[in-house]
Amino acid sequence: MRLNKYLAKAGIASRRKADNLIRMATTMVNGNMVLDPAYNVVKDDEVRYDGKVIYPNPESVVLMLNKPKGVITSSRDNYGRETVMHYISSKYRLVPIGRLDKDSTGLLLLTNDGDLHHYLTHPKNHIERDYQVIIERRLSSQEVKKIEIGISIGLGQYGKAQVLSQKTKKGRTFAVLRLRQGKKREIRRIFQRLKITLFLLHRFRFSTLELGRLKEGEYRKLLPHEITGLKQ
Repeated sequence: MRLNKYLAKAGIASRRKADNLIRMATTMVNGNMVLDPAYNVVKDDEVRYDGKVIYPNPESVVLMLNKPKGVITSSRDNYGRETVMHYISSKYRLVPIGRLDKDSTGLLLLTNDGDLHHYLTHPKNHIERDYQVIIERRLSSQEVKKIEIGISIGLGQYGKAQVLSQKTKKGRTFAVLRLRQGKKREIRRIFQRLKITLFLLHRFRFSTLELGRLKEGEYRKLLPHEITGLKQ
């Protein structure tokens, strides 16, 4: 097995990203530093990444978590804050697919499949993600058009979303937005730009998957046909 594929199977990174990691002198085979991503790893070889022995996972695992508010989307946190891994129990090394910021809730996927992680997070693939938001007022038709065309959100970036619906109740507007890109805190930055207060941001759909009845803080393992659906 090629070394870059070995790292991907171990959940370290996609094969493409593993190429760079290997060239950065992070990986050793049988005590020797290896810089060639095409190096052939055989059955009895010991592979270490950042000093830790790693093994290829025998199966592709994807978990769906309903992330609570106040939880960090990270495998670990240097400041001792609660992360999504506090809610997960798995014998595999899992990493979050994309991010939900600390104050956002909802559907978050975690996997040990580096290639699947790369596919679902690469902007060119335009993976759909749907969010429910609660905002202080209804979006005007002009504001909807701005969001759908693309609005400047700072740092030379443009935020873009499709507004699927709006419903106003008791002075608050409940809207559903669909993203096909993945800029950091994109929806929050869109509403900051429009000077509209955002009270809630909740993701309920990712690609072919919906959160359904999964309760806050709970997770479940995806079924094989659900993983196949993500890959297609």
